[in-house]
Amino acid sequence: MSTNDQASGLGRYLVVYVCILAIAGLQFVVAYHSASYSEMFVRMFLLAMLEAALGVLFFMHLWSEKRALLIFVSIFVLFVLATLQYSWPDAFRIVGGVPYSSYH
Repeated sequence: MSTNDQASGLGRYLVVYVCILAIAGLQFVVAYHSASYSEMFVRMFLLAMLEAALGVLFFMHLWSEKRALLIFVSIFVLFVLATLQYSWPDAFRIVGGVPYSSYH
């Protein structure tokens, strides 16, 4: 790898890093903007997904991998997030206690 290739690679990572910092700053601005809870959730969620995608694609080098691996990782992550939806309601037992137990 030549010095020119290393410099262009480092420049790309710095640009992505600055973009992630800018998105984090934008999240700070959005957090203090008056909006309803649903609008705030959608805005922050989209910014967080964009920030995570940049981090995964460039800093974990998924951008340079084969498209099949990228598609597999994307589907696997969506599957894991979808299956987590079934276990979250169980966390409400902490608030209300377990029915028919002596530790209410």
